[in-house]
Amino acid sequence: MDTITRLSALLADCMKTVWPEAEGLPAAEEIRGLLAVPPDPALGDYAFPCFRLAKPLRTAPPKIAEAVCSAWTHGDLASVQPVNGYLNFFLNRENFAAETMAALQQGGDRYGASDLGAGKTICLDYSSINIAKRFHIGHLSTTMIGHSLKRIFDYLGYTTVGINHLGDWGTQFGKMICAYKKWGTKEQVEQGGVDAMTELYVRFHKEAEADPSLEDEGRAWFKKIEDGDPEAMEIFTWFKDVTLKDAAKVYEKLDVTFDSYAGESFYNDKMEPVIRELREKGLLVQSQGAWVVDLEEDHMPPCLIVKSDGATIYATRDLAAAIYRQNTYHFDKCLYVVAYQQDLHFRQVFRVLEKMGYPWAKDCVHVAFGMISFEGEALSTRKGNVVHLEDLLDQAVAKAREIIEEKSPNLENKDEVARQVGIGAVIYTDLSNNRIKDIDFRWDRALNFDGESGPYVQYTHARCCSVLRKAGDLSGVSPDWSALTDDEAQALLRLLSRFPDVIRDAADKYEPSMITRAVTDIAQAYNKYYYEHRILDGEPAQAAARVALTDAVRRVIRTGLWLIGIEAPERM
Repeated sequence: MDTITRLSALLADCMKTVWPEAEGLPAAEEIRGLLAVPPDPALGDYAFPCFRLAKPLRTAPPKIAEAVCSAWTHGDLASVQPVNGYLNFFLNRENFAAETMAALQQGGDRYGASDLGAGKTICLDYSSINIAKRFHIGHLSTTMIGHSLKRIFDYLGYTTVGINHLGDWGTQFGKMICAYKKWGTKEQVEQGGVDAMTELYVRFHKEAEADPSLEDEGRAWFKKIEDGDPEAMEIFTWFKDVTLKDAAKVYEKLDVTFDSYAGESFYNDKMEPVIRELREKGLLVQSQGAWVVDLEEDHMPPCLIVKSDGATIYATRDLAAAIYRQNTYHFDKCLYVVAYQQDLHFRQVFRVLEKMGYPWAKDCVHVAFGMISFEGEALSTRKGNVVHLEDLLDQAVAKAREIIEEKSPNLENKDEVARQVGIGAVIYTDLSNNRIKDIDFRWDRALNFDGESGPYVQYTHARCCSVLRKAGDLSGVSPDWSALTDDEAQALLRLLSRFPDVIRDAADKYEPSMITRAVTDIAQAYNKYYYEHRILDGEPAQAAARVALTDAVRRVIRTGLWLIGIEAPERM
């Protein structure tokens, strides 16, 4: 049991001793979550706010703190002082160092992993690119938040199902087939890929301005797709294959994978049973020729299910998809990593599922995120202000290569490190802030080796690897943990000891940025430690302790970067 778990358990027992009849006292797990690191080390290593106890105990927080201090008998673990309603704990530093290092070494490369999710399944709907359109920077957040959450839940023992819910349904595909049949060739599309398809689509709209009958031809081709016409389906499937081949290059650069590519078209034959069920349960009402589910009592507009022309829409397919996923995967949670603009849509869909009587509707979660701009400019497909993701990644790698050439001209594997650093810089920028916040991607911040950035954290990992190479083999030396009682080492140990909690919190809040923040804090704390202490000097046992701490930092940073989808170079 690590120090903080033990401290939390002893504090819970102490409270029960002082107030044996009281109800509503926090359990050890809740206490662990409430323990905080004071802003000033003079106030202790950890602090517990007693304000949470004021109501159940009907006592002022300062009186509660004094009562607990009087009953505290675990001075070997930590001394305690009451200050303005807080319990300030001063740990036995050597014991804390020994226990934390033991936990870190026992965890090894899997430190922070658990079987918390054993037997539970999480479905994650993310990335969800559109067929016949290039992957652009606007898809970065959904792709990387979803990918990171998948790794986080995997690390905590859950079974995860990554779903790329392809945007592959709608009249536009009929128009594309029409354009291809009139003006395209197989060689043109095979060689030009998505760009060639986009050119055909743009030409269709220009030609349709002069000849509106083309719109009818486009709709007719989409009707053929709906009816399963062999020629239409062959071309439609081919368009999807070409798009996924193009997208695969981006996914490979990002090391992102999926378990399912079941998109909108997959649910084409699964919507009618949903519509029938809604009708049988008396949930469908007619409105201006369309069929909707009334959500007025939920203070929401009606959820449109079937349009007046008989066509289905996103909501219909999302209802069918949710039911299919529950029947197929029996999920405990189904996460939809989609921009915050779709908040109303998902609230409507989840409420309709509740009205249909599905108890698991409460386990469907919209994981919303903010918008992304580039160098201060909003992105707009219609205005032509688009940054394609593959181009951005290639540019990031090229810029990283230039910086590495300048900073480390003698580095052997410059191209490989440039790839790791460039792509890592893009991912870090996306996952560095709370996901709901808007992001302005700027090169000077993304590729800053000295600030809060991906390259900075990666460089710290490489620095740890360099120290370990210089240290050589110290396996025969027993570490003297008293060498880790200084302020800098203790600050670092506190951050490392919290890392398993951060992983669980990130999963609970669907917030990868918590891990990004944690590894950045650890990197900053290690660099401060590195500059304040000569790691390899002094007695062998003390050097062994400092080297062991360095190795723990290396492993935790590597794990943290992996959890957010970033590689950790060993030399930079």
